[in-house]
Amino acid sequence: MAVLHLELPSDVQAEEASLLLAIKLWETKRLSLGQAAKLAGYSKRAFMEILGKHGIPVFDYPPEDLEAEIHL
Repeated sequence: MAVLHLELPSDVQAEEASLLLAIKLWETKRLSLGQAAKLAGYSKRAFMEILGKHGIPVFDYPPEDLEAEIHL
């Protein structure tokens, strides 16, 4: 695993930066849910709740697929 060192402005906490990075990497499918949760310092369940609070769906299920599943 690579290590990244950043100098953040005084008004940005390291925990916040880690969380936002994890969210973006999850959103762009660069990290799995577990990897993103670990990066952010949360359990999977807590990270899923945080994603929801940010309006980011945990399950990316296209409406067409959902419609097909309903009519099986």
